[in-house]
Amino acid sequence: MSDTSTGTSDAGKTSDGAKTSDVERLSPDELKTLFLFEALSDKQLGWLAERGRVVRYKAGDVVHAEGAAATCFLVLLEGSLAMSSRVQGGEIELFRTDYRGAYTGAFNAFLADRGVPQIYPTTARATSDSRFFELPASDFGNAFAKWFPMAAHLLEGMQITGRAASDTIARHEHLVALGSVTAGLTHELNNPVAAVVRAAGTLRDRLASMRADIGKLALADLGVDKLGAIAELAGKAIESRRDAPRLSPLEASDREDELGDWLDEHGVATAWEVAPVLVAAGLDLEWAEKLAKVVPAEHIGVALTYPMRALESDGLLDEITDAAERISGLLASAKQYTQMDRAPRQSFDVHEGLDSTLTMLGHRLGDDIVVIRDYDRSLPPIPAYPGELNQVWTNLIDNAVDAMEGQGTLTVTTDFDGEDTLLVVIADTGSGVPDEIRNRVFEPFFTTKPVGKGTGLGLDIAWRIVAGRHKGDIRVVSEPGDTRFQIRLPIREPDPGDD
Repeated sequence: MSDTSTGTSDAGKTSDGAKTSDVERLSPDELKTLFLFEALSDKQLGWLAERGRVVRYKAGDVVHAEGAAATCFLVLLEGSLAMSSRVQGGEIELFRTDYRGAYTGAFNAFLADRGVPQIYPTTARATSDSRFFELPASDFGNAFAKWFPMAAHLLEGMQITGRAASDTIARHEHLVALGSVTAGLTHELNNPVAAVVRAAGTLRDRLASMRADIGKLALADLGVDKLGAIAELAGKAIESRRDAPRLSPLEASDREDELGDWLDEHGVATAWEVAPVLVAAGLDLEWAEKLAKVVPAEHIGVALTYPMRALESDGLLDEITDAAERISGLLASAKQYTQMDRAPRQSFDVHEGLDSTLTMLGHRLGDDIVVIRDYDRSLPPIPAYPGELNQVWTNLIDNAVDAMEGQGTLTVTTDFDGEDTLLVVIADTGSGVPDEIRNRVFEPFFTTKPVGKGTGLGLDIAWRIVAGRHKGDIRVVSEPGDTRFQIRLPIREPDPGDD
C-alpha cells in the first residue's frame, strides 16, 4: 500500500524518504487536462507540478482513513475509488467513481488557519489499481487561499451552512418517517381500541340486565332442579355458539322465522329479539323443546333471559379478545419495525420486516390500493440491520403510494437471485420513472415531487443502506404502469476481507 504522508523538502527528498529524482510527477500540460486545473496559468501549473507527485494504489488499498490527519489532496488519474463513512454498528459506502479528475482528501485545507479541524471526513479505498495526483495539504491550502481568495470565502460559508442544512434536512427526514409510522400505528389502533370500548360498555349493560333477570327467575320460584337445568342448557348454548356453523343470510332468516313462530306460540313476548340470538349461536327447535320440558309454559320467557344474556356476554367477550389480540399484533409489528430491544445486526427474515412495514403504512395504503404479497417462504434468514432495511421498505412503499396517487396495485415479491443472493421487488402501477431521470433517482436531494413534498433523500438513504451497510444492490426498472425497485441482498455474512 502506498504511503499517503508525502511532501517536498529542501533536502531533495519527500517526507517518506524517497529522492525527489525518483518521484513520478505530472507535467504542467498533463495537469491542465484535469478539470480542476484547466483554467490555471502556466506559472500556477508549474508550481503545482513541482510540489505534487503521482502515487499508485492497488485494489483494496486504503487511500486515506476517516478521522486521520488530512495531509494530502488527491486527484484520480486512472482506476476507481469508493468513499465510505463510519456509522453506528459499521461503515456505510457513500459512492463510487471512476471519473478522471475526481478528487478526495484534504479539500478543506484552505480553512486550516480558520480553525477547521484538518482530518479526513471519510475513508477512500481504491476499488481497482489506481493512480492519483497527490499534493501536500499545506501546499493545496496555501495555493487555494492565494489564487482564489473570494472562492475560499464562499466555500467556507457553503461548508458551514451546507453542513447545517444537510443535518437539518436529515433530522427532518427522520422526524417525517417517525411521524408517518406514528400516524399509521395510531390509525390502525383506532378501530380495535374503539371496539374494546364499545364492547366493554355493552357488556356492562348486559351484566346489569342479567342481574335483573336472575331476580325474576328467583321470584318465579322454579326450584333448584329447574334452575340447575336452565343453567345447564345455558352452558350448552355457549358451547354450541363457539362451534356454530356459518349460515347464509337466507338460511339464517328461515331458521329465525321458524324459531320465532315457536316462541310466539309459547307466549314469549320478545320473540323477535330472542330468535336471532339463538340462531346465531347455532341453536334450533330441539334446544328450545328441551327448555320447554324443564320449565312450565308460563315461565319460558323468564327462563330464556339467562341463556340470552349469557350468549350475548360471551359474544362481547370474544369481541374484546379479538380486539385485544389485534392491538397486541399491532404493537408486535411496531416493535419489529423499530427493532426495539434487539441487536442492530442479526439474522433476520425479510418477510417479517416487509409485513410489519405494510402494517405500519396501512393508513397510507387505504382501501383503493391492492396489496399483493408474492413471497418465497423458503428464503433463509439473512445477516442484516433489520431496522435500517425497514426504513428502505418504508421509503420505497411510500414513494409507490405517491406514484399511484392513492389508487392501484402494490406488489411485494421475494425470491432467490442465484445461490447467494436474495431478491426483493417492490412494484407499483403508477406513472413510472421517465428515462431521462432514471439514472438520477438515487442522487441525494434529487426529487421529482413538488416543492415542500419531498427532500430527495429517501432513495439516497435507501441506496446507502442497501449498498453500503449490506453490500447489496438496488436498481429501478420502469415503464408507465410498471415500476419495480429491485433490492438484492447477500444471504451469507460477507468475508471480512471484502471490506
